[in-house]
Amino acid sequence: MSVWGEVIVGLVILVGLIGVIVPILPGVILIFAAIAVWAFMTGGAEAWTVLAIATVALGISGVVKYTWPGRRMREAGVSNRALLVGAVLGVAGFFVIPIVGLFIGFVLGVYLAELHRLKTNQLAWPATVHALKGVGLSMLVELLGALVAAGVWLTGSILT
Repeated sequence: MSVWGEVIVGLVILVGLIGVIVPILPGVILIFAAIAVWAFMTGGAEAWTVLAIATVALGISGVVKYTWPGRRMREAGVSNRALLVGAVLGVAGFFVIPIVGLFIGFVLGVYLAELHRLKTNQLAWPATVHALKGVGLSMLVELLGALVAAGVWLTGSILT
């Protein structure tokens, strides 16, 4: 692959990393697609090994992203209904207030659902905080997998 091709792949990976942090873009998909295109265009055992390692890193982080924070939220007593309401209001908020509306809508949705379920602010707010910690942990796990994949690609592109 030409130097300009590798620069473009690197930029797409960078956009993917930003997409992991700011959930507007499909970050992991962009990272995987960029590395897959690079591996296809570069060819050879090294390139396919880089793709395999990146795929495993992204896959493991994807599984852990949904299992570990979810388990912690269940242990803290956050209901699945609250997370669903938070997600729906987060999506609606994204269109009402671009970018920040996603966060505001999610927090508001979880809080209102937990307030309805638990009947008091003293119980609803801690559940909302646990949900936010779970979402933050989920994002960190996904970012870690994306950074490992990006690092593997960078190493592979330098060595090939």
